[in-house]
Amino acid sequence: MGEPGPLVPGGLAGGRRWCLRRVGMNAEWLLLEDGREVTIGRGLGVTYQLVSKICPLMISRNHCVLKQNPEGQWTIVDNKSLNGVWLNKERLQPLQVYLLHKGDHIQLGVPLENKENAEYEYEVTEEDWESVYPCLAPKNDQMLEKNKGLRTKRKFSLDELEGLGAEGPSNLKSKISKVSCEPGQSVKVHGESGVAGQPLQCLYPESTPLEDTEKTMGAHNHPGAPKVRQLHHKKQKASNPSAPQSSLELFKVTMTRILKLKTQMQEKQVAVLNVKRQTQKGNLKKIRKMEQELQDLQSQLCAEQAQQQARVEQLERTLQEEEHHLQGLEKNQEEDLKQQLAQALQEHQALMEELSRSKKDFETIIQAKNRELERTKEEKEKMQAQKEEVLSHVNDVLENELQCIICSEYFIEAVTLNCAHSFCSYCIGEWMKRKVECPICRKDIESKTHSLVLDNCIDKMVDNLSSEVKERRIVLIRERKAMY
Repeated sequence: MGEPGPLVPGGLAGGRRWCLRRVGMNAEWLLLEDGREVTIGRGLGVTYQLVSKICPLMISRNHCVLKQNPEGQWTIVDNKSLNGVWLNKERLQPLQVYLLHKGDHIQLGVPLENKENAEYEYEVTEEDWESVYPCLAPKNDQMLEKNKGLRTKRKFSLDELEGLGAEGPSNLKSKISKVSCEPGQSVKVHGESGVAGQPLQCLYPESTPLEDTEKTMGAHNHPGAPKVRQLHHKKQKASNPSAPQSSLELFKVTMTRILKLKTQMQEKQVAVLNVKRQTQKGNLKKIRKMEQELQDLQSQLCAEQAQQQARVEQLERTLQEEEHHLQGLEKNQEEDLKQQLAQALQEHQALMEELSRSKKDFETIIQAKNRELERTKEEKEKMQAQKEEVLSHVNDVLENELQCIICSEYFIEAVTLNCAHSFCSYCIGEWMKRKVECPICRKDIESKTHSLVLDNCIDKMVDNLSSEVKERRIVLIRERKAMY
């Protein structure tokens, strides 16, 4: 984003200041000025303009706003940005106010592919002004004023050309203003001499009011007085080529001499006019002598102008050659860029084709996996059905074969009588208190034998039944043991 602005506000010198420190960089920090609202985005009307070189649309025009609440605490608001604002790795809700604390991590936008961190990440910090100021990013208004100053075209007047001739080849890229010496025009000298700011009359004989002066100077008129045409240096795009510095220096020195000659001619013209007014009839020799000196100065000026015109034409030819050279460089650069773009497009197409093939292969694999998953699901459903069938069969066996006919429950401590019928130990004991005969076949009960096989079989089968059946059996066992 560039260097920080050169001016330090009077109220910011010294003390500690809140700012957003760019993570991993000692530059482009964002200052949070007390009492002022700070806006961040890629638009023109924000406080700090962030233009991403990797992804220009990552930052919205008005991405977020930072300002202080009535208690003086800094807050941040996501202004409906496209890629969001993240505070301590959590995305903020649009238009919701969040408090900032020292050490908080702020992320604008999201990381691009193959990158762990986003391009713009900041840490909220409070440090001394001396350590903050060298790292600050310029504000948007400072950048606009700087760019405006760079675009301003500087025009030189005649006094600036004179100054350049005295200073040497320092400012060789300046534009040369147009100087006209045509008959009938007046020239103004903006130097610091005694005649500065006074209009110069035309240096040709048509401007002299006296007829004898016109005749005397008529022979020295230079037809079609040369003009110093305006030169425009174009902005160089390649590295600075070898400029015709010697020609420019000669041009500046010659322009200085021309200005001095014009000043002398003006003084001579004023002196001639004064003498002619004072002595209308006499002193003709003095007048002619002064007119002769004026003619000599005009001849010298015309010669200097002719030499200057030749130098200007040579300089123009040199600049045209440099311009053609720059155009050739631009064409070569454009061709190289086109070749690079074509190569990049070919690589992109090859990559897209490879991705398409990979996509088809993945689709084939996914379809095969889906078919295998469906078969597995069908087999699982069959196994579940078989299991349910076995459980239902077990339940039928338990209900029909392993239940006591006295209590209608599964055998608890099963005993087998001499007639081979089985009952619960508790149930047959209660039955024998009234009758000593089998409840089923009515034979006399002569013996009772505990059946461990039935108990173990029933316990294993009950383990596969529901929890309700298990709990009910446990309760019955406890009740019957309590009754013994």
